[in-house]
Amino acid sequence: MNSAVAAVEAPVSASEALFARARKVMPGGVSRNAVLRRPHPFYVARGEGCYVTDIEGVRRIDFSNNMTSQIHGHAHPAIVAAVTEQLGKGTAFSLATEAEVVFAESMCSRSPAFEKIRFVNSGTEAVMSALKAARAFTGRPKIAKVEGAYHGLYDYAEVSQTANPTNWGDAGHPASVPVAQGTPASALDDVVVIPFNDPERAIHILDQHADQLACVLLDLMPHRVGMAPASAAFVRALHQWTRKNGALFVCDEVITFRSGYGGAQEWYDVQPDLTAMGKMIGGGFPVGALAGRADVMDVMDPWRAKVQFPLSGTYSANPVTMVAGLTAMQLFDRPAVERLNRLADLARSRIAYAIEVAGVPACVAGAGSLFRIHMKPEVPQNYRAVYQTEAQARSLKVLLDHLAAHGILLIETGSGALSTPMTEKEIDLLGEAMLAGFRRVKAQLV
Repeated sequence: MNSAVAAVEAPVSASEALFARARKVMPGGVSRNAVLRRPHPFYVARGEGCYVTDIEGVRRIDFSNNMTSQIHGHAHPAIVAAVTEQLGKGTAFSLATEAEVVFAESMCSRSPAFEKIRFVNSGTEAVMSALKAARAFTGRPKIAKVEGAYHGLYDYAEVSQTANPTNWGDAGHPASVPVAQGTPASALDDVVVIPFNDPERAIHILDQHADQLACVLLDLMPHRVGMAPASAAFVRALHQWTRKNGALFVCDEVITFRSGYGGAQEWYDVQPDLTAMGKMIGGGFPVGALAGRADVMDVMDPWRAKVQFPLSGTYSANPVTMVAGLTAMQLFDRPAVERLNRLADLARSRIAYAIEVAGVPACVAGAGSLFRIHMKPEVPQNYRAVYQTEAQARSLKVLLDHLAAHGILLIETGSGALSTPMTEKEIDLLGEAMLAGFRRVKAQLV
């Protein structure tokens, strides 16, 4: 080198170096897109209670909670103890376990709608199993779902999840839009899409497929549709329609089960035929579950002369998940549910106050222990109202980047989930960071 002074390159952070390695061996450098950020993901070093510390040593309050799944935060001592004891006994067997029976009994005791239950490995599997069970029970091919609602990776369940103004069709008759390139047209033809919180239009659409629909699938507070609870009128209309037309009413409570002792379905005066669950019921381990009416669940009964829906899985109901889940759900008793929901009410009120003081066109949605921020003046009531303009998306990114830089971790949609280790201290810190963040957004808008 001829220059007397060599150019000095900026040091590479541990996260940058790790991401460079990751991109060589994984598409995009990750196995799940939810952890992606620019210029690189945060890499966790450890989690304790409601805090996470990344490999750069930065500590944040975790309002993401692994996409709402960590109801007791991280490394809860009782869950750690239960799992540690089970690890010494073995992690997976080609034999049944008592842990599965005990957990099944515990979960069925939480809701009168849960007469029988089966465990699987994820929320995607739980929803997929629910749809297949509905087809097996009714002998019909089609399912109906809400426009924009996320229900996992299954071809039928994900239809319309990423629809946009160029392809979503008429509001009175939403189009069945694929997510993944190559989705078979036959899958799209077997999914009927209905608008959220619009009973009249939804029933009109359902009536056109009455003799072909196996079930109506509903998330009672769909995250991707804005995290506004379904109206009582909407839920009642869908439930009554299924009763009248011989279809099943299926609730996806993978995210919302944390909202009540027996799930968000406790908010309404109807019971679903089937409920899909996952995330928080696993105590921090991969899990899914399908529960419901005994006669519907028995389509999976292998002792029947004709098994209508064989269901099995190598890791389904593995004892590590079963003991972790049982411990977590025992800890999440009615007082714990009520306390966490009250704390979330406080969080939503603090966020609303920060929005008012900052004077930004924003709002906060949610119920139970969940919230979502929208860069819109009013809470959206359907997927089309949720859809962000480019300016709104930029404003949300400014807010999320500010929060991350000031010790608050949210889901990339602007959503948050509380965990039981949280106290008013964490909510106060959230409110302070939100106010500063919204003021930064306001400065950008001027």
